[in-house]
Amino acid sequence: MNLKAKPFIKWVGGKGQLIEQLEVKLPADFDNWKNATYIEPFVGGGAMLFHMLQQHPNIKRAVINDINHDLITCYTTVRDHVEELIPALREIQAQYCSLPDMDAKREMYMDVRQRYNEKNLDPIENTTKFFFLNRTCFNGLYRVNKKGLFNVPWGKYKQLSMCDEATLRADSELLKHVEILEGDFEKTLVYAQGRTLFYFDPPYRPLSDTSSFNDYTKEAFNDDSQVRLKEFCDRLVADGHHFMLSNSDCKGKNEEDNFFEVLYHDYCIDRVKASRNVNSNGAKRGKITELLIRSYVKTRDCQLPFEKSPQLSTVVVKQGIYA
Repeated sequence: MNLKAKPFIKWVGGKGQLIEQLEVKLPADFDNWKNATYIEPFVGGGAMLFHMLQQHPNIKRAVINDINHDLITCYTTVRDHVEELIPALREIQAQYCSLPDMDAKREMYMDVRQRYNEKNLDPIENTTKFFFLNRTCFNGLYRVNKKGLFNVPWGKYKQLSMCDEATLRADSELLKHVEILEGDFEKTLVYAQGRTLFYFDPPYRPLSDTSSFNDYTKEAFNDDSQVRLKEFCDRLVADGHHFMLSNSDCKGKNEEDNFFEVLYHDYCIDRVKASRNVNSNGAKRGKITELLIRSYVKTRDCQLPFEKSPQLSTVVVKQGIYA
C-alpha cells in the first residue's frame, strides 16, 4: 500500500497526537513477538490501530471492538463497501458546500441529524450520515442522550471535506485484515491467542462534573465500569497476555484523587502530555497529562523502573512481576 492509512473520522480523545509516546511504551521486545495478536476493545477513531498495523508487521491478527453500533457500522462499511460509500459521501459533501449561506447549512445539518436518529437506515446511508455529522458537528464530538439519540449541535463549518477517496481505499484495504466486533469489551478476551497485546482507550473518567465527553452510548461508563475494566485486565494478565491502557489523570485536577493509583496499584503507571481541544472556551484548552497504565515493566524506550525522562513522570510498583 503506497498511501498511508489513517483515521477517517474525528474522535474526541483520539490518540493521533500521542502515537509517539504510546509507541515507546510498548513492550520492549514487541517486535520479536512472532504472529502477534493485537486487540482494541474500545477502538474509537482508530489512530493507534492504523499505526500499529502499519508499523509492526509481526501483528498477524488484529481485533477491534466498540459498543457504539453506528461506529462499528462505519468501520465495517469502510472495510466491505468502500466503493459504494464514496459516491454517497461525495454527493452529501457537494450538497452541503453548494448551500448559499450558513442558515441553510445549519438547516441541512439538523435535517440530517433528525433522519440519522430515526435509526432505520441501511449501512451505506447510516455511515454517510455518520461521516457528515462527525465533520459538521461541534468539534467532532459524538454524544447521545439517554434515549440513544445523537444530540451534538452544529459546528458552524462553512466548508466540508470528508471524502478523501484515496485514504478511504487505503483504510479499507488495511481493515480487510481486521476482525470487527460490536459489544461489551469483555467479549474480546476469547479472541486473544499466542502473544497478545491489548490496548484500552475507554471512555475517560471525567476530571469535573462538566468535563464528561464519554456519553457516546446511552449506557454510562462510570466508576463501577472502570473497576470492571481493571478486573478484566487482571484476567487477561492471568492468562499470560499484556495490556496498555489510557485514561485521564485525575490527580492533575485534584491531588487528593488517587482513584487510578489505588485501582491499578499492581501495575506500572506513566504520565504523558496531551492537548485539551474540546472546550468551547479556547482559554481552557492546552496541555494536560493523561495516564498510561501497563502490565509489563520493560518498554521500548528502555527506561528502567523508577527512572524519569524529562517529559514523563513514571511510577512503577511491584516491579518485575509483569516483565
